[in-house]
Amino acid sequence: MPKMKTKKSAAKRFRVRPGGTVKRGAAFKRHILTKKSTTRKRHLRGVKEVHDTNMGSIAKMMPFAGL
Repeated sequence: MPKMKTKKSAAKRFRVRPGGTVKRGAAFKRHILTKKSTTRKRHLRGVKEVHDTNMGSIAKMMPFAGL
């Protein structure tokens, strides 16, 4: 049986909090920022939570995260 491996791209993008929720960065904040409004960019700051419907795929990508 081969070893289970963590998808390293997912490990770099997501962090598991002690309560079991997963935090992620906001999308659409990397480039082409001049046409986006200040309010829109401000709301993209900080961390967001991964939605419950996506937790199954996160758990598959990170088998040792304890999800």
